[in-house]
Parts: sequence; C-alpha cells; structure tokens
Amino acid sequence: MTTRVLVTGAGGQVGVDFVDTLLGLVPPGADPTWQPDGRAVAADEFDVVGVTHHDLDIADDAAVQRAVHMARPDVIVNLAAYTAVDRAESDHDACFAINDAGTASLSRAASDVGAHFVTVSTDYVFDGMKGAAYEVDDPTNPQSVYGASKVAGERRCRAEDTIVRTSWVMGVRGKNIAHVVAARAQSGETLRFVADQRGTVTAAADLARALVTFVRDRPGGIWHVANREDATWFEVADFVARCASGREDAVVPITTAELTPTPAAQRPPRSDLSLRRWENAQYVATPPWRAALERLLTAR
Repeated sequence: MTTRVLVTGAGGQVGVDFVDTLLGLVPPGADPTWQPDGRAVAADEFDVVGVTHHDLDIADDAAVQRAVHMARPDVIVNLAAYTAVDRAESDHDACFAINDAGTASLSRAASDVGAHFVTVSTDYVFDGMKGAAYEVDDPTNPQSVYGASKVAGERRCRAEDTIVRTSWVMGVRGKNIAHVVAARAQSGETLRFVADQRGTVTAAADLARALVTFVRDRPGGIWHVANREDATWFEVADFVARCASGREDAVVPITTAELTPTPAAQRPPRSDLSLRRWENAQYVATPPWRAALERLLTAR
C-alpha cells in the first residue's frame, strides 16, 4: 500500500534530496548502494506532498492544521526550520515561532489525523563540554537562541514522534560550506577555519535516505544521524580544498578566539553525535564523511 508523506521545507537542501529519494530517484551526491534498511525505494512506494515555506509557513498554526487535514498524510516529515544561527540571537521570536511553535503545531496536527511525525533537530542542543560524542539521552544545554529553540521544539513532541538530530549538513543543491570552500580554493584564495570546534558532517543525500527508513519504521524517540567519524571545521575545509583544487595550502587553522568578526552565537566546541542507537538498531552504518563529501564535490 502506498504511504502518503507530507514534507515541510521541501525546497531546502535536505528537502529536495528527500523528495527525490521518496520518489525512487537518486539525488545528486547520493550513494545508490547505501540502503540502510536493506531495501531500495520503489517508484510507487510513497505518495509525496512536498510543501515549501512559500506554500506553508509552519509558524501559522491555523495554516498548518488546514494543510495537514487536507493532505491526510500517513507520515509528516518536518524539514522546515529557522537555521540562521547568528541572526537568531537578535531575532528570538521569529526563531522560536518556527522551531518551537511550528514543531508543536505539526506534532499536534499529526496526532489529529493519526499520522506519524518525524522532525529534524540539531547538535546545537548540546553545550559541547562533554568531551566525547553525545548520546541520544545525554542532557541538553544549548548555548544559543537557535539551539534553545530546537530543544523547545523537541520538548513539544509526543513520545511516539521521531526526533532526528543531525549536524553540519551539506548538500549538492543549496549553499553550504563545502561549495564556498571549493570555489574559493579554486580561485587561489587562502581560507581560515577553526581547528577547535569538532563535530560530525552530514551529507544531505545520506540524511535523506536515512529519513526514508524512519518513514517506513516509525520508531519514535530521539535518534542521531550523521556521517561516520568526527572532524574539526579545519579538517573538513582542508579536505574539500584539496579535493577541489589540489592545493595543500588553501586552508590555515585558527582558534575560535581568532575569528573576526566574532560570531553572535556561541558554538559548542565539541558536539559530535554518537551513532550508537542507529547502529544498535542494525541499520547499515552511515558512510564516512570523506567519502560523502567526495560524492558531493564530484556530483553533476
């Protein structure tokens, strides 16, 4: 039987890959051999209703209720989010309206129509002081408005909802650090990246395929999804620069204290996500981040 999936934020860099994947297509930068639950996606498996911010502002509760009751989905996947981390520091209300209240509206609407709800959260819910990879049940302690809004949204979810935390997302389609670094390295520029912020990279296409697994299985609870192996921003930028330009001197390491201008929002110094729950569920391990970024950089 076909599963109807309502996707909010369908125009974002994860959204476009997720919609393609649901339709049985291979988005640019994806690895078609990576099937974490052992099953390829059939072209007629899902009936996809994708909405962009232009179609639906999830901060508008009445609009959310109308859209969900009209679509009558089996599963709602929320990829709509306020992600301007620094701007959020002075734009608190708008950030919370989307990431907190918007998530609550979608969870409630899903409950009303009997749909499973999946929403995407962030590593920024942590303060980065643990000194090791974060497990799904570690205490949250956000240090930014953005992180706080995501924690608030998580707490609005029901126990049966599925919360997927991810980090450092980069896709073929959409603006992100990988594209910026590649272009500037190819033009001969020298870039400075912090070597004292550590996390986990996530390829948008790999996250999209993982989300299909959650649409099928509807497990509930909190999950971490990212590509394997942690890295600093410097290591990521240096790898991208070498792949894109062949230059070994395109990126130089700096400390967060040396950043100019100083970012408005505080970032966690170490917020890599443990994939233990994903792997314990016997899903196929996510690809390592270097392989994922190579795919991204060579995609056409």
